[in-house]
Amino acid sequence: MTTKYVVNNGSIDSVLAWIKDGDIAIPEIQRPFVWVSSKVRDLMDSLYKGYPVGYIITWRNPDTKLKDGSQSHGKKILIDGQQRITAMTAALLGQEVIGSDYKKRRIRIAFNPKEEKFEVANPAIEKDSEWINDISSFFKVGFDLFGFVQKYCQDNEIVDQSGIGQIVNRLVNIRFSNLGIIELSHELDIETVTEIFIRINSQGVVLSQADFAMSKIAVNENYNGIQIRKAIDYFCHLAKNPADYSQIEANDREFADTEYFRKIKWIKDHTESLYVPDYSDLLRVAFTSKFNRGKLSNLVSLLSGRDFETREYKEYIAEESFKTLEEGVLSFVNETNFKRYLMIVKSAGIISKSLIRSQNTLNFGYILYLLLKDKNVDQAIINKNVRKWLVLSMLTGRYSGSPESMFEFDIRRFNNATNVEDYVNNVEEGELSDAFWNNILVTRLNTSVASSPFFNLYLMAQIKSGDKGFLSKEVEVRHLIEERGDIHHIFPKKYLQKNGYINRGQYNQIANYAYTQQEINITIKDQAPKTYMANVKNQFNSTDSKYGEIKDLNVLLSNLEENSIPSTILNMDYNDYDDFLSTRRKLMAQKIREFYFSL
Repeated sequence: MTTKYVVNNGSIDSVLAWIKDGDIAIPEIQRPFVWVSSKVRDLMDSLYKGYPVGYIITWRNPDTKLKDGSQSHGKKILIDGQQRITAMTAALLGQEVIGSDYKKRRIRIAFNPKEEKFEVANPAIEKDSEWINDISSFFKVGFDLFGFVQKYCQDNEIVDQSGIGQIVNRLVNIRFSNLGIIELSHELDIETVTEIFIRINSQGVVLSQADFAMSKIAVNENYNGIQIRKAIDYFCHLAKNPADYSQIEANDREFADTEYFRKIKWIKDHTESLYVPDYSDLLRVAFTSKFNRGKLSNLVSLLSGRDFETREYKEYIAEESFKTLEEGVLSFVNETNFKRYLMIVKSAGIISKSLIRSQNTLNFGYILYLLLKDKNVDQAIINKNVRKWLVLSMLTGRYSGSPESMFEFDIRRFNNATNVEDYVNNVEEGELSDAFWNNILVTRLNTSVASSPFFNLYLMAQIKSGDKGFLSKEVEVRHLIEERGDIHHIFPKKYLQKNGYINRGQYNQIANYAYTQQEINITIKDQAPKTYMANVKNQFNSTDSKYGEIKDLNVLLSNLEENSIPSTILNMDYNDYDDFLSTRRKLMAQKIREFYFSL
């Protein structure tokens, strides 16, 4: 049985020196420093008192075989303990840390020798002679312990210089405290190491295979790993926080001068929030579109040089894998690719992030776009099939849950298909039969979840058709969604509650929902449909427009049709509610069907 790890001890001084000399690699931006300053203070206090502070865990990359048959020994990677190591370098060595906002800052930990107490430095402490407002001064080369003790005791009228000297010496000796080091065996397979990484990092910030893959990329110095990692991380950060551009540019001048940075900086001016990828999304899209694989654990294996046939690790495979991944990342962040893909998404009626809950559906849509573009498929064919695939995926919940297996299944078939439309049509015929449209979809519309993908698909159909809001003459559903208009209960909620429908699941049915203007919604209030519809008709020959601007019966009937509302609503009350829901679900399903086949 393979020994999975060995446990050793090393002094803090030694570990920090190993990291400085490159013997242990820390992924440069594995995670921004997220500890609050008080947690750094507590760590120093634990070290001072001799309390255990946990282990750091390292793993040595598998040795890879070079073309001449010789072995290249892998470098050790720190896979757990980065935050503790960073806290130590900040407090003991005075190094700046980079926070989640990419701003550099000092964390100064103060110490009171009289009370043997640590605190985060603040203005009051800085003015108090009993406090040393920055313990990093104790660890600088040439620190004069005797001179410091003498001056401190003189400033604070302390007679017992020997006692203070012992306390300060104990503080300085923190650097010789033991730190447990767990070294994972280099013979462990990548999947096992990935699982260990995820489990040990699951406290606090939940990590994933993508985090391990990013760490793997970040420590590679031979094949642009550091640059690739930064391109991914900075692009995704700027997509969410464009205001941090100047901080990133100022704090990482070396990267800011690279071609990578020039290729991603456009995102800071991109204001569209429909598709805001995080590093996991970007990595998954780049990997799947270029490698035709879905499992990110395979990416870690390939970047390590894994030959899946011989089960050996070969350096040329690692080199080729980094090059291919880099191509995928640059394709993802390419401004033209990104914006053209978003135009396709919008052309499917997805004009707001609220209309699509599944980020994986958007991810695979982009994967498909990039794959077809690489295969030089005609742009019109790309547009049509990516659009249809997005909607088909929503209809069937294709990428709900864990998507990796389905990603791999689909990408390989798209890649091998001589005609992309053939594969789309085959899936369509298998999953979107008449039974789906007439029964399954109607049943799925029987829900009270307003964020249901099926209600969103219905709204997308309305957007694509240019339908007007309920009882609106000019204002479209598109406009109401963009401006956050009201979702109206066609049978008003309070009206139903007063008449026996007291359960949320009864009156909040999505078949009872329609987008309308706020002022119309307020005017309807809690009236029965037949009552407020009579008031709408009474407006035909008056100047009153409280119920909207419709002044003609044919226009009203057309508006009801656009909103999949049976015309019998004109005479309905609560006795007709259940029949109304049944009828409208069928009308909504029919509209979604027409929408899909119009794409």
